[in-house]
Amino acid sequence: MIALERVTKRFGSWTAVDAVSMTVEEGEFLVLVGPSGSGKSTLLRMMNRLIAPDSGIIRVDGADIAGLPPEALRRRMGYVIQSVGLFPHWTVERNIATVPDLLGWPRARVRDRVTELLELLKLDPRRFRTAYPHQLSGGQQQRVGVARALAAEPRVLLMDEPFSALDPITRGALQGEMAAIHRGTGTTIVFVTHDMDEALALADRVAVMDHGRLVQCAPPLAILTDPASGMVRDLVGREEWGLKRLAVETVARRVRPEPAIPPIPGPPVSSATPLHRALSEMVARGADRLPVVDGEGRPAGVLHLADLVRDPSAPPPVSPPVSPPVSPPVSP
Repeated sequence: MIALERVTKRFGSWTAVDAVSMTVEEGEFLVLVGPSGSGKSTLLRMMNRLIAPDSGIIRVDGADIAGLPPEALRRRMGYVIQSVGLFPHWTVERNIATVPDLLGWPRARVRDRVTELLELLKLDPRRFRTAYPHQLSGGQQQRVGVARALAAEPRVLLMDEPFSALDPITRGALQGEMAAIHRGTGTTIVFVTHDMDEALALADRVAVMDHGRLVQCAPPLAILTDPASGMVRDLVGREEWGLKRLAVETVARRVRPEPAIPPIPGPPVSSATPLHRALSEMVARGADRLPVVDGEGRPAGVLHLADLVRDPSAPPPVSPPVSPPVSPPVSP
């Protein structure tokens, strides 16, 4: 989908991006993460030619983007930034419709698309369609920015620290919505953040940048369990490494395929539940076991507290059989 071959960008004597080679697969959610000045935003902006590389090649679907008209390239790529950049004198509907209008979509199709996106991003069309940006909260403005980027159904969505200025509750909600949008649409997403927790929560793969170089590019679990350097380990957080690992693994990896005998009080958890949420549920219930169901709601087994700390590559232990209670003898 997107391929970078030894891409380099310098600003005077400073090398912002240093010979980076990587690929972004079709339908992938790739997160670029690293400290300030690591080159992640510069790399993102080169993907849609907002910045031109000094050397190297960037290809989209096999075509060198240096030979593509910048406007045509950008219309194929949605782009979301931290400051949103909504047109203040335009309504929400007109802001979202910017690219479809440029592409000449029929008015009815544009209106339907605006309605669809507002509903997708939890904004009531009746209330927000005719509102102006100054009438929206920061989180609502960012939702409109995401809707505008998705309006023309781009195959690629570029996002440059879009949620970093938001409060934790709004940020968490938008992260969940972006994950759902990705699952539902299959859009290829390249997302920049300096927050490793955000990267681990969203990414199919995490690309760690440092001083302009690509240090490691791997799935979240590999970043946690096999960091390529001390810098990656520090970015993950040495003290909370174990809890973060629980956040990227699901109950399905640790469940024991056994019946819940005796019955376990409380509702079951889904096998798709992250392990850290299962641990929280155990603490809330004061329990050391949880019943588990699969995606169809069928019993899938039991998650034991001890399963959260065992090596996931080891087979689950076999629980000892539970003998039925013995009734006391009846006196003659």
